[in-house]
Amino acid sequence: MKKISLLLSALCIAAICFAQKKDSTVTKKDRQKDVLMQTTMGDMIIRLSDSTPLHRDNFLKLVKVGFYDSLLFHRVMKGFMVQGGDPDSKSAKAGMPLGVGGPSYTIPSEFRETMFHKKGVIAAARQPDNVNPQKASSGSQFYIAQGKTYTDAELDLMEKQRLQGKKIPESYRAAYKTAGGIPHLDRNYTVYGEVINGLEVIDKIANVEVSQGRDLNRPIKDVRIIKAKLVKRKKDKKK
Repeated sequence: MKKISLLLSALCIAAICFAQKKDSTVTKKDRQKDVLMQTTMGDMIIRLSDSTPLHRDNFLKLVKVGFYDSLLFHRVMKGFMVQGGDPDSKSAKAGMPLGVGGPSYTIPSEFRETMFHKKGVIAAARQPDNVNPQKASSGSQFYIAQGKTYTDAELDLMEKQRLQGKKIPESYRAAYKTAGGIPHLDRNYTVYGEVINGLEVIDKIANVEVSQGRDLNRPIKDVRIIKAKLVKRKKDKKK
């Protein structure tokens, strides 16, 4: 009887552990949901793009297993972007440089004409071109664009000086002149979604005081992702 009791206890423990194990499988229903990112500066709703399926599914998988919970926005540059997703940031001590952590894999770039660096988009961080000529994305690190607004003259100058003659499409220009963004990153970093609610949170994070020391651009006071989770996508209201 004692052996049976021990066996039953072991089976119960195994069942509990199995039940508690988080399933990282991305389903069709998951792809129809948005991501609620709760931060210490407010909440954002992120909608991922079906045009970048590799990045979409990877982000969904990480959200499902709780990967982003308690991580920091470890790199903040006002007028540019806010960056997170480094697992080393979860328990990082004050003053510790961050930005090199992540899973052991990368994601092939997915550049799409419809996805560009207007304010509020989420894009994948990556290693620089000299060690990453294919522009493969980090397995977990991301940034959300803040950027700035531009005039036509400024965009013309950017085409000549930073984009080596590449033209900025008119549809992009309209967004860069009104909402703002980071045009020189287009076709260099994969954009795979956008913040559809909570744009003001990006500005709040971008405005925090940051370090000028060895942990350059890390917020002096931690800005943390409390939790990221999948939520039901709200239907657009009829006009």
